[in-house]
Amino acid sequence: MQLNSTLTCPQCARQAKETMPADACQFFYECTGCGTLLRPKAGDCCVFCSYGDIPCPPVQEAERCGQTARCCGGT
Repeated sequence: MQLNSTLTCPQCARQAKETMPADACQFFYECTGCGTLLRPKAGDCCVFCSYGDIPCPPVQEAERCGQTARCCGGT
């Protein structure tokens, strides 16, 4: 399981490598470039699933087990 994901801000395109929480969703992230407060897109559980290059750990685990997960809490 990967715990690092690179978030890309949709406003200024700044990229930042961040560590994801292993057992929870992160709902907000403040861009270190422009200060935009990122929130999950509709249908996503967290900012990593919306703006990261690696989905959050709960989604990675579901995929590893052969399940289809749309978000951290569901299949």
